[in-house]
Amino acid sequence: MAIRDSLNKNFNNHSETRDKHWDPALQTHYFKTTKDKAFDKLEPLFRNMPECKIVAVSKDHGEISFNYKAGRKAFIIMTIIMVKPYRTAIDISATTESAIPFDFGYSHKLIPKLYNHIKKELDFVGTKE
Repeated sequence: MAIRDSLNKNFNNHSETRDKHWDPALQTHYFKTTKDKAFDKLEPLFRNMPECKIVAVSKDHGEISFNYKAGRKAFIIMTIIMVKPYRTAIDISATTESAIPFDFGYSHKLIPKLYNHIKKELDFVGTKE
């Protein structure tokens, strides 16, 4: 990990996934399901978690947004996109609410925790399409 990546990880209050992320834990995760089936599993999963409060759900835009409160508060946007039949990508954006402009890596560490919850509900196939 380069010094710049370490600084970006710890001295920032926002992290998000993408296909070619320098941290493998923050690469886009792919699941063997359809977009609608992913929504049918994930919306109730996060709605029933005590640390989550769903703010909005848009199947048309492929997004679930919620506030996450376990210690620190964070705003999460989860984007669900079907890229092929039975191949659905899930990207996560996390922004920590803080009086200071950095969270010492909290948002960066939160995303893999959320992916672990998702992996219990959906069939994970990898981080590369």
